[in-house]
Amino acid sequence: MRQRLSSEPDRYRGRRRVPTPPRSRYAAVVTTAFVGAGGVALLAGALPDAKSVSPTVLDELKAASALSDDAAERANAADRASRGGERDHTQAESEVWLLPVQGYEFNSPYGVRWGEMHNGVDLVAPEGTPYVSIHDGTVIEAGWFGGYGYAVIVRHADGSEAIYGHSSAVSVQKGQQVEAGDQLGLVGNTGHSYGSHLHLEVHVKGEPLDPVPWLMERGVDIKLQVETFYSEVTTS
Repeated sequence: MRQRLSSEPDRYRGRRRVPTPPRSRYAAVVTTAFVGAGGVALLAGALPDAKSVSPTVLDELKAASALSDDAAERANAADRASRGGERDHTQAESEVWLLPVQGYEFNSPYGVRWGEMHNGVDLVAPEGTPYVSIHDGTVIEAGWFGGYGYAVIVRHADGSEAIYGHSSAVSVQKGQQVEAGDQLGLVGNTGHSYGSHLHLEVHVKGEPLDPVPWLMERGVDIKLQVETFYSEVTTS
């Protein structure tokens, strides 16, 4: 390496290295605006002179912070609405009442028949047709039940009971929890029966009631074979 002679002019004498200019404050401000309000606070502390920041940039910061807060509030509102919808859905499910069987012929209504009281309704359907629980509840009887033949009795939360009689077979056990639409058994012709059908009774406080108006109050038209619950779901 050649040594510089003392007689050579020092090209660097009197000069100093100019430091690398800092990044644009505006670029930092814009970056912070995307980060959110928390970044704004950090940036404010990092700036050496807040008065040197353009008023336009400060306005942009405030707008970005407001947008961030608004987005958070909208997200929280959506979450609250979702939780409310879940509660409404759960409550709606607990109020579901359904037809006990599909594709039947309504026969022998509630009332006096052949000189004796007929405490339910008969729904004529082919033997072996599945039938389901009209509502959530607990199975309190499942098996042979005297003149009802093979039968299932379900007690609902409101204390009412539904009796499903003349089954060819039962699909549940005593003590079992069921929901509306769960299969209970198969239509049959057992017990004091004159043909294949499902005998349905409703008891409230131990007394039989006409199932037709009682179920109508709960959105089920057993004569027209209409379930209001499913009709509302289809039209919504």
